[in-house]
Amino acid sequence: MGHEGFRIPRRFVTRDAIDDETDRLEKAIAASGDEISANRKIVCDELGEQYAAIFDAHLQMLRDAKLHDELVEMIRQRHYSPEYAVSRTLRRYAKVFREVKSGYLAERASDVVDIEKRLLRNLLGIRREELANVSSPVIVLAHNLTPSETANLNRDFVRAFVTEVGGPGSHTAIVAGALEIPAVVGVGPFLTEVSGGDQVIIDGDQGVVILHPDEETLARYHYEAERNRAYATQLESLRTLPADTADGVHIELLGNIEFSSEVRHCLDRGGAGVGLYRTEFLYLGAEHEPTEEVQFEAYSSVIEQLDGQPLVIRTLDLGADKVRPGQFDEDDKNPFLGLRSIRLSLRETDRFRTQLRAVLRASALGDVRVMFPLVSTVLELRKARMVLHDVMEDLEDRGIPFNRDLPVGMMVEVPAAVVMIDHFVPDLDFFSIGTNDLIQYTLAVDRDNKEVADLYNACDPAVLRLIQMAVNAGRRHNKPVNVCGQMSGNPVYTMLLIGMGLRQMSVRPSAIPEIKKVCRSVTTTQCEDIAARAARMDNARDIKNFLKDELRKLLPEISV
Repeated sequence: MGHEGFRIPRRFVTRDAIDDETDRLEKAIAASGDEISANRKIVCDELGEQYAAIFDAHLQMLRDAKLHDELVEMIRQRHYSPEYAVSRTLRRYAKVFREVKSGYLAERASDVVDIEKRLLRNLLGIRREELANVSSPVIVLAHNLTPSETANLNRDFVRAFVTEVGGPGSHTAIVAGALEIPAVVGVGPFLTEVSGGDQVIIDGDQGVVILHPDEETLARYHYEAERNRAYATQLESLRTLPADTADGVHIELLGNIEFSSEVRHCLDRGGAGVGLYRTEFLYLGAEHEPTEEVQFEAYSSVIEQLDGQPLVIRTLDLGADKVRPGQFDEDDKNPFLGLRSIRLSLRETDRFRTQLRAVLRASALGDVRVMFPLVSTVLELRKARMVLHDVMEDLEDRGIPFNRDLPVGMMVEVPAAVVMIDHFVPDLDFFSIGTNDLIQYTLAVDRDNKEVADLYNACDPAVLRLIQMAVNAGRRHNKPVNVCGQMSGNPVYTMLLIGMGLRQMSVRPSAIPEIKKVCRSVTTTQCEDIAARAARMDNARDIKNFLKDELRKLLPEISV
């Protein structure tokens, strides 16, 4: 799958269908030629003849006799479908252009890809297969997937995906982890190297994509897959055991979820509740904005499944890369620093109040807590609490039951919030450290940008100092502190976090068994020593290598 949201399977046609399929190719070539000619005329009329020359080049390529004969031969002799023949042939042409040393010819690769996409659009028409509707096993190879597109992937059939853009800390990567879909995000240009039907290995653990693997590589990965299945079976024995350290200190392990269906995964893996419910995916996955009733039903479903265990509902974290189609503001040059999360909720209070009504109604059904995202000033927190209290009064006037003592927390994701944490704490019942955004904002690294992905590092001393400051504030004020970013779901960091004083972690459900294994294998004294040694180091590389070495010594069976 490329930029267009459809896939090209390796499909063959029967002998009696060859004439019809060849005719379909001819019609697609003709239609594509008409479109290019029409675009040429528009550009020529608006900008002049010199700017229309590119379309002449496209027409020349499209009508090339050698290309035409090759496509027809693939249909008639190899029985390829026209879509598959177009994809195979033009991807090969683009690869040749891209590998030529001449800069001018290398740039022509994009022209070939453009012609391929145009032909495929005309061939597929209404038969285009949207990602959300795939009905057979596929691996998705794409230029980009948004978090909402990722959230709508059919987990029964999408075995893995790779994108050219993005980063390992992006929301797309986070959603892939939650869905337990192996993914590698932000590998750079590769789509011209592959087409439908090619064999590909996607190693989500190591962030590796292997095109056209040899027999030895295939055998090695089959062995690794079997070993991982055996290890997962071994971890299942921990499901009913607490995440207590070897010296008896309890660590509360909770799950991060996007969808109510994930609660079962969380509980089956031995989670003690839900520490982060990312409610924005109720919006991103729907054609229409969800009503209060739709949200209430979703929250009620989660509460019923938890059967008394805690549920932390984070209010909408919309904006940045989590937007519905048509909502992106083209003038917002840096959406991660723009109108998002609690800022957006406080601007669009009708939507905010609708969600809070649903949350409050649900609070009468179980152990529900509410948490505000990306709070950066004390005034923002107090405004959010004021809206919450207004909604409480409204429900009270209408006689609708809710928990008047609903615990209120906030995400600590901005360095400013850490610096001023003592001023926030009086207005909070708990807080949760969101390491994904905290790393991004502390290090000035766009977590969606593969060009600076190497700088996005949870081990950076500045990040660790901020986490320690937040944990210390929780201790001083006797307020529970959670960490709920990707960092908490990586076993490399588990001993460090325990040593820093954290006693609650919220992770993707699939990570719970392995994190529990680490917790039960160490003492807090060991962890405190590791945290103290890490605090004396001055660069992320040394800290991460040190943490990996310590984990290997403790549990060599864990892949790091």
